[in-house]
Amino acid sequence: MSGAGGGVLTAYVDVKSPYAYLALDPTRKLARDCGVTLDWLPLTLNIPDYLGSARLDADGRVIEQDRTAHQWRKVKYSYMDVRRYANLRGLTIRGTQKIWDSSIASIAMLYARGQDRAIVDRFLDLAFPPFWRRELDIEDASVIAGLLAEAGADTAGFAAWLAGPGRAMHDSLRAEAEEAGVFGVPFYRWQDEGFWGREQLPLVRYRITGELPANAADLGMSPVDSGEGAG
Repeated sequence: MSGAGGGVLTAYVDVKSPYAYLALDPTRKLARDCGVTLDWLPLTLNIPDYLGSARLDADGRVIEQDRTAHQWRKVKYSYMDVRRYANLRGLTIRGTQKIWDSSIASIAMLYARGQDRAIVDRFLDLAFPPFWRRELDIEDASVIAGLLAEAGADTAGFAAWLAGPGRAMHDSLRAEAEEAGVFGVPFYRWQDEGFWGREQLPLVRYRITGELPANAADLGMSPVDSGEGAG
């Protein structure tokens, strides 16, 4: 496939989103295939805003909750759905026991991005898998600093940056993203268009390259829509 020959594809993610986890590798592949720069940005989700909140014990029993029956159905389906896709790829996704504050990990992404975008990429690979195995405390700043160092970042100034300018930048970027219409993850920005969800990647690819996919159904098109079989 011929690439777009440049440009930046912005991809918003949040470590506490299993959908963002599943989107990492497909998003990277698209960027490589299309010859564009991939810019990961954090969007710290406020999950209780739309799915309520709950806390579970080690055995999965609900010990605190503020969710309607409808919200519980959505949550249970969401985990069932992501596990089906994760199982196909050999990934582990265990349901979280509480609503995590992922802002420290998000701020760490911005800190790494200020040094080298490649560090952000490595940081995501170090953070997502253990978090979804319930092995990573993303609310512990020292743990996150350790991941940054492992990813290749100079972490000498991270603690001070986290407490001051990093938090301010995080809040400002989230406000700007929401003002621009970003509301969930993964969310993609290509030029002036926004796309929500990894299922939009075929359309993102089409927007970048201008080339229809080999399978017209990837864009929800019939053969007639794509010009195949007409005439």
